[in-house]
Amino acid sequence: MAERSYFTIEARPNGESLIKPGELVDLIEVTPLTLNDRRIYNQLLENAWDAIDKPVTHVIAKAVLRGSHNSNDRIGESLERLMSAVVKVAVVWDGEPAIERVQLLGGNIEAARPDGLIEYEIPARLRKIIGNSTVFARLQREVMFALSSKYALTLYEMVQKRGNLRWRSSERFSVEGLRGVLGVPKGKLTSWSNLKLRAIDPAVSEVCALSDFMVEIVPIKTGRAVTHVELRWWRKDGEASGAAERALQFSKVGRRVRAEAREEVVQPAGREARPRPGWLESRGAALRSETYETARLRFPGYDIYFVESEWRAWAGDKPPADDPDRAFLAFFRRFAEANPL
Repeated sequence: MAERSYFTIEARPNGESLIKPGELVDLIEVTPLTLNDRRIYNQLLENAWDAIDKPVTHVIAKAVLRGSHNSNDRIGESLERLMSAVVKVAVVWDGEPAIERVQLLGGNIEAARPDGLIEYEIPARLRKIIGNSTVFARLQREVMFALSSKYALTLYEMVQKRGNLRWRSSERFSVEGLRGVLGVPKGKLTSWSNLKLRAIDPAVSEVCALSDFMVEIVPIKTGRAVTHVELRWWRKDGEASGAAERALQFSKVGRRVRAEAREEVVQPAGREARPRPGWLESRGAALRSETYETARLRFPGYDIYFVESEWRAWAGDKPPADDPDRAFLAFFRRFAEANPL
């Protein structure tokens, strides 16, 4: 008797991890999404999981999606981008490979109250894809929130989907195919050198540091041009896994400091904690998410949250900045020049 296929919807999330269908890992964004969009979408999938293939509405509290942010504005913006996002998903149609174009999120309604609920729907075509899925990625929730760019989160999902394959430890992609899966916007990072420096290398470093796998992306040339890459992955040994756990703890501390707007900033060992600048406190602690994305692209390899803590400490006795986001990026540039990697 032939063995029955194991469907993705039979896999169960738990307290530490959630499930994402493989088709939604390797999709190609026609409409680019942000890191926050991707995180929120993963949470919406998890919340709907018990009935994700059924034509029902799902309900989730805004506080769950809001996370460490005090404002609901980002939730609404993400929901609107997810509703308008069109993605290309690799499927099988009449026994042949095909591309299906679908929307990620259906209609939804958001309560006006800050502590209210959101009701949302999974589009019918997407429900069918999820219901037929037999490959999935198990994502560790802690890692998902620790990764600091959408490229790192996407690479992590790609490796989690493939990591348990016994007969395979590498996969080849065209450069354009990898750009599509990573969600690089059209017209951005067009050369291989820029794509590698600004997107691939930082993502590989983060995934290697925080996940259960080591990852490598090797360029393959056709003539003199890089036309393809080979994605390689292998599971860490015990020592490397311990290092990843320590890295996650460090990342968690940095997130907690920003989220709780504590009265002190994290400093390297041997330095005294300094008070948080009053003018920053009065204007709101959080920088825009776009500012962090810009910093990651301009200054790959740096610990953004440490540099932010240095900026906040330095700005304590300075006049208020008209534009804190620009002030932070200017400080970051001077910091990188004075502290080259």
